[in-house]
Amino acid sequence: MRYTLSVVLLLATVACTHKPAMHDYPYSEVQFTEVHLNDSFWRPRIDTVIRVTIPYAFRKCEETGRVDNFAFAAGLKEGEFCTAFPFDDSDLYKIIEGASYALMVRPDSALDHYLDSLIWLIGKAQEPDGYLYTTRTIGKNVHPWAGKARWENERDNSHELYNMGHLYEAAAAHYYATGKKNLLDIALKNAELLCRTFGPGKREVAPGHQIIETGLVKLYRIAHDERYLSLAKFFLDARGKHQYEKVEHPDQFQDGRYWQDHKPVILQDEAVGHAVRAMYMYSGMTDIAALTGNKDYRNAVEKLWNNVVTKKTYLTGGVGSSSYGEAFGANYELPNKTAYNETCAAIASCMWNFRMFLLYGDAKYIDVLERTLYNGVLSGLSLSGDRFFYPNPLEVDKNGQERKPWFDCSCCPTNLTRFIPSVPGYMYAFRKDTIFVNLFAGNETSFHPGKNKTIHLKQQTTYPWDGHILITLVEIPREKWTFKLRIPGWARNQVLPGDLYSYVTHSQKPISITVNGQYFPFEEKNGYAVLSRKWKNGDTIEMILPMQPLLVKAHDKVEDDRNKCAVEYGPVVYCAEFADNDGEISTIVLPDTASFKAVYQPGLLGGITVLKGKALRMVKAADNKLTEKETPLCLIPYYARSHRGRGEMSVWLPDTPDPFFSKNP
Repeated sequence: MRYTLSVVLLLATVACTHKPAMHDYPYSEVQFTEVHLNDSFWRPRIDTVIRVTIPYAFRKCEETGRVDNFAFAAGLKEGEFCTAFPFDDSDLYKIIEGASYALMVRPDSALDHYLDSLIWLIGKAQEPDGYLYTTRTIGKNVHPWAGKARWENERDNSHELYNMGHLYEAAAAHYYATGKKNLLDIALKNAELLCRTFGPGKREVAPGHQIIETGLVKLYRIAHDERYLSLAKFFLDARGKHQYEKVEHPDQFQDGRYWQDHKPVILQDEAVGHAVRAMYMYSGMTDIAALTGNKDYRNAVEKLWNNVVTKKTYLTGGVGSSSYGEAFGANYELPNKTAYNETCAAIASCMWNFRMFLLYGDAKYIDVLERTLYNGVLSGLSLSGDRFFYPNPLEVDKNGQERKPWFDCSCCPTNLTRFIPSVPGYMYAFRKDTIFVNLFAGNETSFHPGKNKTIHLKQQTTYPWDGHILITLVEIPREKWTFKLRIPGWARNQVLPGDLYSYVTHSQKPISITVNGQYFPFEEKNGYAVLSRKWKNGDTIEMILPMQPLLVKAHDKVEDDRNKCAVEYGPVVYCAEFADNDGEISTIVLPDTASFKAVYQPGLLGGITVLKGKALRMVKAADNKLTEKETPLCLIPYYARSHRGRGEMSVWLPDTPDPFFSKNP
């Protein structure tokens, strides 16, 4: 976010000021507060998070003792640290961040007052020198991960700096939402402690769980204090220096890979270890690459992105295939039934991919973001807004998988509260005289791409169920502007960049773009349709993306997906679920010649397009031998699964009956 703020006005607590760095992201996002959704897909979901999820999460923090921990640390109540993990403080910070976003969208005096009461409590729990970590401050029942002294176990699992990273992100959001400095002052006081404690010649440590880096960047953007930017880079540069015990065949916990501490970050070229930590780290590295102009960091994030996207990403955009350490597996190791795909990792992937777009201006990053957003992220939240998934497998057996009301480790529910309300901020961007339309949803936005210049446009569409997008330029300076409309990868017959997945069927219809009803010849560049001309108020741009069900195959190196097909429709990945298919999925065969009809059903699962077609079902004949029988097949969006009880579900289906016959000769 780019905000020009007076350092004197903001920082009574900072002893000296520093000039901001000369570098920054070359592309600017249109802030989510300037994008007003009026569609039938995203607007109801954001409303549900504001109306249901955020109050529900706050209530859970009260019921589970997360709020009490701050009261105990403040000396306002007697008690011991009473929750499961030392990072439980961060849950309250994340919900405050989400609630701050909600205030920007929908003012609410009661919520505003409640946040002030929580912030007052947090301030009371903060120690005089700025330290804020309730389990240690309480001093009773100190969590064993914390170590005996401050920062002693930070490289491992104390999560002291992780908590602070989420505090900084919440403080920035609350400041922008309300103009109040009460939480910001707490964060700045803590940041001063970090500046005194960490750095060259001081304490040197690689944070065990990343996010302090992006949090410091948020404070840097507000304070314009370059120490915060330098400290963020210092924490990244501290990685790869620790001497781990030599073991002949070390696992990820024995050689630092779990924490991404096995190599200096600029030498890392493969995603390893805990997936959420990695994606937060890559986001921080991208911030540093942009804000310092460091070419080594640019090269590293490019290599890491290529590895993640071309070898370690699920069709749903999920990442982190292994439950052992919630970690990345080896290249092409993408099992379906045991897929971990933590919801937090999908959220972090969106954050990283948007940063990569802001750095390079290429649509491929938004393609990954969109796929992850509609599938990997939305899967984690129920339609009702009060049930959640932590892992998101692509196949479940007859015992099914049900969303839970809460978790002891509740990072995913609280992360959803802060992410979903920010989705409108991923839709548009600009650079000088170029406007990027990245995501499609009915909305109206007005922003300022230059001094005394206003662009006000309206987007009408029923995406993702239809590829018809109409953009009306309500107000635009009468001069030459370039509009770049993203042509999604699925509309260009590309599942993801690279060859990890490919379409069996291809869209044969061309992409149509008209201006004021007349065909407009456009150039395609970096995944965008480029439209340059002098525009006037009232001009319309109409884009029609040919949307049809498409069958997908995975690279043959993905063992679990060999001889299987999956189906997509637009940006949405589909699955077969028991409730639509006679209670059983495991006997279905989907030939790669199958075709489907898209049917919108407004009364089903919040309003979805289902895909209806024919498949084969393996059944036992009278002689007890297997035989094939044609059967109807109905597919639903993957994100909408697990709302109708327990039962089988699968994204990937066998494309031949051969495996069944080999198992039952």
